[in-house]
Amino acid sequence: MFLIFLGIVALVVGFAINTPSLTIARFSRPVKVLGGILLVIGILSSGIKQINAGEVGVQSLFGNVGQSTLSSGLNFINPLANVETFDIKTQNYTMSAIHDEGNQQGDDAIRVLTADGLEVVIDLTVLYRVIPAEAPRILREIGVDYQNKIVRPITRTKIRDNAVYYDAVALYSSKRDSFQNGIFKSIEKDFRSRGLLLEQLLVRNIVLPISVKASIESKINAEQDAQKMQFVLQKEKQEAERKRVEAQGIADYQKILSTGLSDRQLQYEAILAQKEIAKSPNTKVIIMGKGSTPILLGDK
Repeated sequence: MFLIFLGIVALVVGFAINTPSLTIARFSRPVKVLGGILLVIGILSSGIKQINAGEVGVQSLFGNVGQSTLSSGLNFINPLANVETFDIKTQNYTMSAIHDEGNQQGDDAIRVLTADGLEVVIDLTVLYRVIPAEAPRILREIGVDYQNKIVRPITRTKIRDNAVYYDAVALYSSKRDSFQNGIFKSIEKDFRSRGLLLEQLLVRNIVLPISVKASIESKINAEQDAQKMQFVLQKEKQEAERKRVEAQGIADYQKILSTGLSDRQLQYEAILAQKEIAKSPNTKVIIMGKGSTPILLGDK
């Protein structure tokens, strides 16, 4: 556009000095030629627009926004038109309490009130992208700063609206997925109506009040102690059962011995043992007694 402007100025000057009475009239033709060259180059350069990969372009001429988009690559356009490019790749918007981690400087976490009246701090990341066909409408109705006009305020509002249905402890533990799915559905609907596609909503961190966090930790410790005691009791019961079974086995064994062995059987077993001793090559002395157990003496 700048070259077109210079070319027009050069042509105007060239025609203005084309007067025989002026001493610079001899420069009229070169200035016209220069103006014509600048004008042609300006028109050619302004009539071709390169759109990078992952982007689309939207033309606007004197405030009128075109209905179609320019795809990536080289595009021939009206030299007088202005082209705004939109990034259609996945974008993220992070709101965090950690300094320099989010899109805004400083603490940008979302502070919400839960159903039990406690304040909870939430770190969140929104993954979204521009719907290519909706880029002209976004430029016409919102502008290029859709992050601060749509993404940020809608996300923060919907999170606060949904958090009031959950208790702080449930939001931190058992209801976290339900909370995330609920805000995803409500935000997705509003984003789509404005030409944006919500891809994913990441609840990165939920910070509870210090008093609530301390009570949760105390409860967890108590539950762990109870589970440990239950394990010890179970182990002691198993050990007592083992000892009972062992004692019952010994008692049964003694009962079998006392009822199953007779005097004649014991005498028979003694005779067999004496026979085995008699076969031994070593010298042995066996003192036999009537009705008593034999006494075995060695050779030394």
